[in-house]
Amino acid sequence: MTTLQQANAMSRLGTETAFEVLARAKALEAQGRSIINLGIGQPDFLTPDHIVEAAVKALHDGQHGYTPANGIPSLREAVSAYLHKQYAADVDPSRVVVVPGGKVTMFFAILMFGEPGAEIIYPNPGFPIYESMIRFTGAKPVPLPLLEKNGFGFDAETLLSLITVKTRLIILNSPANPTGGVTEKSEIDNLVRGLEAFPKVAILSDEIYSRLLYDGRKHTSLLSYPELEDRLILLEGWSKTYAMTGWRMGYGVWPKQLVEGATRLAVNSNSCVNAAAQFAGIAALEGPQDSVDGMQRAFDARRRFLVERLNQIPGVSCVEPGGAFYAFPNIANTGLTAKQVELGLLDQAGVATIAGTSFGAHGEGYVRLSYANSMENIEIALQRIQEWLESHQE
Repeated sequence: MTTLQQANAMSRLGTETAFEVLARAKALEAQGRSIINLGIGQPDFLTPDHIVEAAVKALHDGQHGYTPANGIPSLREAVSAYLHKQYAADVDPSRVVVVPGGKVTMFFAILMFGEPGAEIIYPNPGFPIYESMIRFTGAKPVPLPLLEKNGFGFDAETLLSLITVKTRLIILNSPANPTGGVTEKSEIDNLVRGLEAFPKVAILSDEIYSRLLYDGRKHTSLLSYPELEDRLILLEGWSKTYAMTGWRMGYGVWPKQLVEGATRLAVNSNSCVNAAAQFAGIAALEGPQDSVDGMQRAFDARRRFLVERLNQIPGVSCVEPGGAFYAFPNIANTGLTAKQVELGLLDQAGVATIAGTSFGAHGEGYVRLSYANSMENIEIALQRIQEWLESHQE
Protein backbone atom coordinates (compact mmCIF):
# COMPACT_ATOMS: atom_id res chain seq x y z
CA MET A 1 0.00 0.00 0.00
CA THR A 2 1.28 3.45 -0.91
CA THR A 3 1.98 5.68 2.09
CA LEU A 4 0.29 9.05 1.63
CA GLN A 5 2.14 12.15 2.79
CA GLN A 6 0.01 14.11 5.23
CA ALA A 7 0.68 17.55 6.66
CA ASN A 8 2.93 17.46 9.71
CA ALA A 9 0.20 19.16 11.74
CA MET A 10 -1.93 16.01 11.56
CA SER A 11 0.55 14.19 13.80
CA ARG A 12 -0.10 16.79 16.50
CA LEU A 13 -3.86 16.23 16.67
CA GLY A 14 -5.03 14.53 19.84
CA THR A 15 -8.38 12.93 20.50
CA GLU A 16 -11.16 12.79 23.07
CA THR A 17 -10.78 9.60 25.08
CA ALA A 18 -14.43 9.59 26.12
CA PHE A 19 -15.40 8.57 22.59
CA GLU A 20 -12.74 5.83 22.53
CA VAL A 21 -14.01 4.46 25.84
CA LEU A 22 -17.58 4.67 24.56
CA ALA A 23 -16.65 2.59 21.51
CA ARG A 24 -14.88 0.02 23.70
CA ALA A 25 -17.88 -0.13 26.05
CA LYS A 26 -20.26 -0.67 23.13
CA ALA A 27 -18.03 -3.47 21.82
CA LEU A 28 -18.09 -5.20 25.20
CA GLU A 29 -21.87 -4.82 25.38
CA ALA A 30 -22.13 -6.44 21.96
CA GLN A 31 -20.32 -9.44 23.45
CA GLY A 32 -23.03 -9.72 26.08
CA ARG A 33 -21.19 -7.91 28.90
CA SER A 34 -23.04 -5.69 31.37
CA ILE A 35 -21.48 -2.23 31.10
CA ILE A 36 -22.47 0.88 33.04
CA ASN A 37 -21.22 3.99 31.30
CA LEU A 38 -19.99 6.74 33.59
CA GLY A 39 -17.60 7.92 30.90
CA ILE A 40 -19.46 9.88 28.25
CA GLY A 41 -20.38 13.48 29.07
CA GLN A 42 -23.92 13.93 27.89
CA PRO A 43 -27.27 14.27 29.69
CA ASP A 44 -29.21 11.01 29.92
CA PHE A 45 -32.48 12.89 29.34
CA LEU A 46 -34.47 13.33 26.15
CA THR A 47 -34.66 16.69 24.45
CA PRO A 48 -37.89 18.37 25.74
CA ASP A 49 -40.94 17.83 23.56
CA HIS A 50 -41.56 21.48 22.71
CA ILE A 51 -38.05 21.75 21.26
CA VAL A 52 -38.46 18.63 19.15
CA GLU A 53 -41.85 19.85 17.94
CA ALA A 54 -40.34 23.18 16.85
CA ALA A 55 -37.85 21.35 14.63
CA VAL A 56 -40.58 19.11 13.16
CA LYS A 57 -42.73 22.16 12.43
CA ALA A 58 -39.79 23.88 10.74
CA LEU A 59 -39.32 20.89 8.47
CA HIS A 60 -43.03 20.79 7.62
CA ASP A 61 -42.86 24.53 6.93
CA GLY A 62 -40.16 23.95 4.33
CA GLN A 63 -37.08 25.02 6.28
CA HIS A 64 -34.83 22.72 4.26
CA GLY A 65 -32.23 25.03 2.77
CA TYR A 66 -29.07 26.90 3.57
CA THR A 67 -29.19 29.64 6.16
CA PRO A 68 -26.82 32.56 6.79
CA ALA A 69 -23.43 31.23 7.87
CA ASN A 70 -23.71 32.95 11.25
CA GLY A 71 -27.24 31.68 11.94
CA ILE A 72 -30.76 32.86 11.17
CA PRO A 73 -31.45 36.38 12.51
CA SER A 74 -34.31 35.26 14.77
CA LEU A 75 -32.04 32.75 16.52
CA ARG A 76 -29.24 35.26 17.04
CA GLU A 77 -31.82 37.69 18.43
CA ALA A 78 -33.08 34.96 20.78
CA VAL A 79 -29.54 34.34 21.99
CA SER A 80 -29.06 38.05 22.61
CA ALA A 81 -32.31 38.24 24.60
CA TYR A 82 -31.40 35.12 26.59
CA LEU A 83 -27.99 36.50 27.57
CA HIS A 84 -29.57 39.78 28.64
CA LYS A 85 -32.04 37.91 30.81
CA GLN A 86 -29.36 35.68 32.34
CA TYR A 87 -26.59 38.24 32.91
CA ALA A 88 -28.03 41.67 32.08
CA ALA A 89 -25.48 41.72 29.26
CA ASP A 90 -26.14 43.80 26.15
CA VAL A 91 -25.02 41.64 23.23
CA ASP A 92 -25.73 42.86 19.72
CA PRO A 93 -27.09 39.89 17.69
CA SER A 94 -24.51 40.70 15.00
CA ARG A 95 -21.83 39.46 17.41
CA VAL A 96 -23.43 36.01 17.71
CA VAL A 97 -22.15 33.24 15.43
CA VAL A 98 -24.17 30.01 15.55
CA VAL A 99 -22.11 26.89 14.88
CA PRO A 100 -22.62 23.09 14.85
CA GLY A 101 -21.72 22.39 18.48
CA GLY A 102 -19.72 24.03 21.22
CA LYS A 103 -16.38 22.66 20.00
CA VAL A 104 -16.52 24.73 16.82
CA THR A 105 -16.19 28.04 18.68
CA MET A 106 -13.02 26.83 20.42
CA PHE A 107 -11.76 25.41 17.10
CA PHE A 108 -12.23 28.79 15.41
CA ALA A 109 -10.75 30.79 18.29
CA ILE A 110 -7.63 28.64 18.58
CA LEU A 111 -7.14 28.72 14.79
CA MET A 112 -7.36 32.52 14.89
CA PHE A 113 -4.69 32.97 17.54
CA GLY A 114 -2.53 29.87 17.32
CA GLU A 115 0.61 29.74 15.20
CA PRO A 116 4.30 28.91 15.71
CA GLY A 117 5.82 31.35 18.18
CA ALA A 118 2.50 32.06 19.93
CA GLU A 119 1.48 30.80 23.37
CA ILE A 120 -2.01 29.85 24.52
CA ILE A 121 -2.86 29.24 28.17
CA TYR A 122 -5.37 26.48 28.85
CA PRO A 123 -6.73 24.67 31.95
CA ASN A 124 -5.10 21.37 32.93
CA PRO A 125 -6.79 19.03 33.70
CA GLY A 126 -9.18 20.35 31.08
CA PHE A 127 -11.20 19.46 28.01
CA PRO A 128 -8.64 17.59 25.86
CA ILE A 129 -9.46 19.39 22.62
CA TYR A 130 -7.98 22.62 24.01
CA GLU A 131 -4.45 21.21 24.08
CA SER A 132 -4.98 19.17 20.92
CA MET A 133 -5.98 22.19 18.86
CA ILE A 134 -3.26 24.41 20.31
CA ARG A 135 -0.62 21.88 19.28
CA PHE A 136 -2.25 21.50 15.85
CA THR A 137 -1.77 25.20 15.12
CA GLY A 138 1.89 25.05 16.11
CA ALA A 139 1.41 27.32 19.11
CA LYS A 140 2.87 26.41 22.51
CA PRO A 141 0.29 25.09 24.99
CA VAL A 142 0.87 26.60 28.44
CA PRO A 143 -0.98 24.59 31.12
CA LEU A 144 -2.81 26.36 33.92
CA PRO A 145 -2.83 23.84 36.80
CA LEU A 146 -6.24 23.30 38.40
CA LEU A 147 -5.69 21.97 41.90
CA GLU A 148 -7.89 19.90 44.16
CA LYS A 149 -7.07 22.14 47.14
CA ASN A 150 -8.75 25.02 45.25
CA GLY A 151 -11.81 22.96 44.41
CA PHE A 152 -10.37 22.75 40.87
CA GLY A 153 -11.09 26.43 40.28
CA PHE A 154 -8.34 28.54 38.74
CA ASP A 155 -6.08 30.79 40.79
CA ALA A 156 -5.94 34.28 39.25
CA GLU A 157 -2.43 35.06 40.51
CA THR A 158 -1.04 31.84 39.05
CA LEU A 159 -2.78 32.47 35.73
CA LEU A 160 -1.50 36.02 35.44
CA SER A 161 2.04 34.83 36.16
CA LEU A 162 1.90 32.59 33.07
CA ILE A 163 1.29 35.47 30.66
CA THR A 164 4.26 36.45 28.50
CA VAL A 165 4.78 38.70 25.48
CA LYS A 166 3.96 35.62 23.36
CA THR A 167 0.58 34.96 24.96
CA ARG A 168 -2.25 35.41 22.46
CA LEU A 169 -5.18 33.64 24.11
CA ILE A 170 -6.32 32.42 27.53
CA ILE A 171 -8.89 29.60 27.71
CA LEU A 172 -11.11 29.42 30.78
CA ASN A 173 -13.81 26.89 31.68
CA SER A 174 -16.16 27.22 34.66
CA PRO A 175 -18.09 25.10 35.54
CA ALA A 176 -15.37 22.79 34.34
CA ASN A 177 -14.92 19.54 32.50
CA PRO A 178 -13.56 17.12 33.78
CA THR A 179 -13.50 18.23 37.41
CA GLY A 180 -16.87 19.89 37.98
CA GLY A 181 -14.88 22.75 39.52
CA VAL A 182 -16.36 26.23 39.74
CA THR A 183 -14.12 29.29 40.03
CA GLU A 184 -15.21 31.78 42.68
CA LYS A 185 -16.32 35.23 41.57
CA SER A 186 -13.54 36.79 43.67
CA GLU A 187 -10.90 34.99 41.59
CA ILE A 188 -12.58 36.07 38.36
CA ASP A 189 -12.65 39.66 39.66
CA ASN A 190 -8.92 39.42 40.43
CA LEU A 191 -8.21 38.06 36.97
CA VAL A 192 -10.16 40.77 35.18
CA ARG A 193 -8.31 43.46 37.16
CA GLY A 194 -4.98 41.82 36.39
CA LEU A 195 -5.76 41.55 32.68
CA GLU A 196 -5.77 45.35 32.44
CA ALA A 197 -1.98 45.06 32.19
CA PHE A 198 -2.28 42.74 29.17
CA PRO A 199 -4.67 44.46 26.75
CA LYS A 200 -3.61 42.42 23.70
CA VAL A 201 -4.47 39.02 25.20
CA ALA A 202 -7.80 37.51 24.13
CA ILE A 203 -9.97 35.32 26.37
CA LEU A 204 -12.05 32.32 25.37
CA SER A 205 -14.55 31.58 28.14
CA ASP A 206 -16.11 28.13 27.79
CA GLU A 207 -19.38 28.42 29.70
CA ILE A 208 -21.21 25.43 28.22
CA TYR A 209 -22.18 24.15 31.71
CA SER A 210 -23.46 27.53 32.93
CA ARG A 211 -26.91 26.27 33.96
CA LEU A 212 -25.62 23.25 35.87
CA LEU A 213 -24.59 24.65 39.26
CA TYR A 214 -25.32 23.39 42.77
CA ASP A 215 -25.62 24.47 46.41
CA GLY A 216 -27.11 27.84 45.49
CA ARG A 217 -24.19 28.92 43.31
CA LYS A 218 -24.82 31.56 40.65
CA HIS A 219 -22.90 31.52 37.41
CA THR A 220 -20.40 34.33 36.93
CA SER A 221 -20.16 34.93 33.19
CA LEU A 222 -17.28 36.88 31.77
CA LEU A 223 -19.94 38.67 29.74
CA SER A 224 -20.68 40.51 32.98
CA TYR A 225 -17.41 42.44 32.66
CA PRO A 226 -17.84 45.21 30.04
CA GLU A 227 -14.11 45.96 30.13
CA LEU A 228 -13.49 42.63 28.37
CA GLU A 229 -15.98 43.17 25.55
CA ASP A 230 -13.39 43.92 22.86
CA ARG A 231 -11.39 40.72 23.51
CA LEU A 232 -13.79 38.17 25.03
CA ILE A 233 -15.07 35.17 23.09
CA LEU A 234 -17.94 33.41 24.87
CA LEU A 235 -18.52 29.73 24.10
CA GLU A 236 -22.06 28.53 24.83
CA GLY A 237 -24.69 26.24 23.37
CA TRP A 238 -27.67 23.98 23.78
CA SER A 239 -26.06 20.55 24.24
CA LYS A 240 -25.75 20.31 28.00
CA THR A 241 -28.49 22.68 29.10
CA TYR A 242 -31.29 21.26 26.95
CA ALA A 243 -30.08 17.67 26.43
CA MET A 244 -29.35 18.40 22.77
CA THR A 245 -25.89 16.89 22.29
CA GLY A 246 -26.77 15.15 19.03
CA TRP A 247 -28.41 18.24 17.54
CA ARG A 248 -24.97 19.88 17.20
CA MET A 249 -25.93 23.37 18.23
CA GLY A 250 -23.61 25.93 19.77
CA TYR A 251 -22.81 29.61 19.52
CA GLY A 252 -20.06 32.06 20.16
CA VAL A 253 -20.31 35.70 21.16
CA TRP A 254 -17.36 37.41 19.49
CA PRO A 255 -15.74 40.85 19.79
CA LYS A 256 -16.79 43.04 16.87
CA GLN A 257 -13.31 42.90 15.37
CA LEU A 258 -13.41 39.07 15.22
CA VAL A 259 -16.96 38.45 13.97
CA GLU A 260 -16.04 38.59 10.29
CA GLY A 261 -13.19 36.14 10.79
CA ALA A 262 -15.39 33.70 12.70
CA THR A 263 -18.06 33.93 10.01
CA ARG A 264 -15.51 33.31 7.26
CA LEU A 265 -14.25 30.25 9.09
CA ALA A 266 -17.85 29.00 9.19
CA VAL A 267 -18.25 29.63 5.45
CA ASN A 268 -15.04 27.73 4.76
CA SER A 269 -15.89 24.76 6.98
CA ASN A 270 -19.52 23.99 7.79
CA SER A 271 -21.36 26.58 5.61
CA CYS A 272 -24.17 26.87 8.16
CA VAL A 273 -26.00 25.00 10.90
CA ASN A 274 -28.88 22.64 10.13
CA ALA A 275 -31.89 24.88 9.42
CA ALA A 276 -34.55 23.00 11.42
CA ALA A 277 -32.23 22.69 14.42
CA GLN A 278 -31.96 26.47 14.57
CA PHE A 279 -35.73 26.79 15.03
CA ALA A 280 -35.47 24.20 17.80
CA GLY A 281 -32.81 26.42 19.36
CA ILE A 282 -35.22 29.34 19.46
CA ALA A 283 -37.86 27.18 21.15
CA ALA A 284 -35.31 26.08 23.74
CA LEU A 285 -34.29 29.62 24.68
CA GLU A 286 -37.75 31.18 24.57
CA GLY A 287 -39.85 28.26 25.84
CA PRO A 288 -40.42 26.82 29.33
CA GLN A 289 -37.29 26.15 31.35
CA ASP A 290 -38.77 23.61 33.76
CA SER A 291 -36.94 20.74 32.03
CA VAL A 292 -33.60 22.48 32.70
CA ASP A 293 -34.48 22.92 36.36
CA GLY A 294 -35.62 19.28 36.56
CA MET A 295 -32.34 18.00 35.09
CA GLN A 296 -30.37 20.18 37.47
CA ARG A 297 -32.22 18.76 40.49
CA ALA A 298 -31.71 15.19 39.28
CA PHE A 299 -28.00 15.77 38.69
CA ASP A 300 -27.70 17.36 42.14
CA ALA A 301 -29.21 14.33 43.87
CA ARG A 302 -26.90 11.98 41.96
CA ARG A 303 -23.89 14.20 42.70
CA ARG A 304 -24.49 14.07 46.44
CA PHE A 305 -24.98 10.31 46.44
CA LEU A 306 -21.95 9.66 44.23
CA VAL A 307 -19.56 11.80 46.25
CA GLU A 308 -20.72 10.35 49.57
CA ARG A 309 -20.23 6.78 48.34
CA LEU A 310 -16.87 7.52 46.67
CA ASN A 311 -15.54 8.85 49.97
CA GLN A 312 -16.46 5.55 51.62
CA ILE A 313 -14.22 3.53 49.28
CA PRO A 314 -10.76 2.80 50.75
CA GLY A 315 -8.03 4.69 48.92
CA VAL A 316 -10.46 7.10 47.27
CA SER A 317 -11.36 10.68 48.16
CA CYS A 318 -13.54 13.12 46.26
CA VAL A 319 -14.18 16.82 46.67
CA GLU A 320 -17.76 17.86 45.96
CA PRO A 321 -18.07 19.27 42.42
CA GLY A 322 -19.79 22.63 42.23
CA GLY A 323 -21.12 22.29 38.70
CA ALA A 324 -21.44 20.29 35.46
CA PHE A 325 -22.16 16.56 35.86
CA TYR A 326 -18.72 15.15 36.65
CA ALA A 327 -16.91 13.97 39.74
CA PHE A 328 -13.11 13.81 39.75
CA PRO A 329 -12.14 11.47 42.59
CA ASN A 330 -8.55 11.20 43.79
CA ILE A 331 -7.37 7.58 43.45
CA ALA A 332 -3.67 8.19 44.18
CA ASN A 333 -3.79 6.26 47.46
CA THR A 334 -4.88 3.10 45.68
CA GLY A 335 -1.35 2.71 44.33
CA LEU A 336 -2.76 2.48 40.80
CA THR A 337 -2.34 4.89 37.93
CA ALA A 338 -5.32 6.63 36.41
CA LYS A 339 -5.03 4.56 33.21
CA GLN A 340 -4.81 1.30 35.17
CA VAL A 341 -8.04 2.20 36.94
CA GLU A 342 -9.80 3.19 33.70
CA LEU A 343 -8.83 -0.03 31.89
CA GLY A 344 -9.42 -2.31 34.85
CA LEU A 345 -12.83 -0.90 35.68
CA LEU A 346 -14.02 -1.21 32.09
CA ASP A 347 -12.58 -4.60 31.15
CA GLN A 348 -13.00 -6.38 34.49
CA ALA A 349 -15.70 -4.54 36.45
CA GLY A 350 -17.91 -3.38 33.60
CA VAL A 351 -17.81 0.33 34.48
CA ALA A 352 -16.71 2.95 31.94
CA THR A 353 -14.74 5.86 33.42
CA ILE A 354 -12.08 8.18 31.99
CA ALA A 355 -8.51 8.39 33.26
CA GLY A 356 -7.60 11.84 34.54
CA THR A 357 -4.54 11.83 32.29
CA SER A 358 -6.87 11.99 29.29
CA PHE A 359 -7.41 15.61 30.37
CA GLY A 360 -3.75 16.52 30.78
CA ALA A 361 -0.70 15.64 32.84
CA HIS A 362 -2.17 17.23 35.97
CA GLY A 363 -4.96 14.63 35.85
CA GLU A 364 -2.72 11.79 37.03
CA GLY A 365 -4.08 10.34 40.25
CA TYR A 366 -7.69 11.01 39.27
CA VAL A 367 -10.48 9.52 37.17
CA ARG A 368 -13.55 11.25 35.77
CA LEU A 369 -16.97 9.86 36.49
CA SER A 370 -20.05 11.29 34.80
CA TYR A 371 -23.22 11.14 36.86
CA ALA A 372 -25.34 11.63 33.74
CA ASN A 373 -26.81 8.19 34.36
CA SER A 374 -29.65 6.84 36.47
CA MET A 375 -29.34 6.63 40.24
CA GLU A 376 -29.85 2.88 40.00
CA ASN A 377 -26.97 2.47 37.55
CA ILE A 378 -24.73 4.77 39.59
CA GLU A 379 -25.37 2.68 42.70
CA ILE A 380 -24.50 -0.56 40.88
CA ALA A 381 -21.43 1.04 39.32
CA LEU A 382 -20.14 2.24 42.68
CA GLN A 383 -20.49 -1.24 44.14
CA ARG A 384 -18.51 -2.65 41.22
CA ILE A 385 -15.88 0.08 41.57
CA GLN A 386 -15.44 -0.61 45.29
CA GLU A 387 -15.16 -4.35 44.83
CA TRP A 388 -12.64 -4.00 42.01
CA LEU A 389 -10.47 -1.47 43.81
CA GLU A 390 -10.45 -3.47 47.04
CA SER A 391 -9.15 -6.48 45.12
CA HIS A 392 -6.48 -4.55 43.19
CA GLN A 393 -4.95 -2.02 45.58
CA GLU A 394 -1.31 -2.54 46.49
